[in-house]
Amino acid sequence: MPRILQLYSGVYGHTRRISDRIKATLEARGLDVELLPVAEAADPAAYDAVLIGAAIRNGKHNPAVMEFIARHKAALEAKPSAFFSVNLVARKPHKNTPETNPYTKAFVAKSPWQPKLLGVFGGDLDYQRYSAFDRNVIRFIMWLTKGPTDPQTKAEYTNWEEVERFAERFADLAGAAAR
Repeated sequence: MPRILQLYSGVYGHTRRISDRIKATLEARGLDVELLPVAEAADPAAYDAVLIGAAIRNGKHNPAVMEFIARHKAALEAKPSAFFSVNLVARKPHKNTPETNPYTKAFVAKSPWQPKLLGVFGGDLDYQRYSAFDRNVIRFIMWLTKGPTDPQTKAEYTNWEEVERFAERFADLAGAAAR
């Protein structure tokens, strides 16, 4: 049974929810998955495949993600690997693929690691759970991008069917490599 290291980096819990769904799909396909925050990451060399998911906060992925990648580039490139980004820009139909999403494109351009599979998912927007600073920054970004700015807004933009398809593609990638 292939062993998968699945890492995530998020802020408010939605990336973890997406990661949990992916993990369940992978386990249903017979894969052994260890899900950890990037900050608690294990050495990827001990696994058959690696999947990393990271949310955008104030326009950036957590620097710890890129630090992990730089430290483990050789191990990541030697095995099936994937990356997904969670961001609110992906709520827009013309920015919800790895090829059209500006954050995923920027990640690929900056990363020394080139994952074999990329994904991008819309996040969720819940102004009430944000700090005053984050709420104002996000409202400003939403105003710029013609998104909802009402401070009572609570909306989820994740296409869960796409999350499942991504997990299935990764399961195929990881399973094929283990054969």
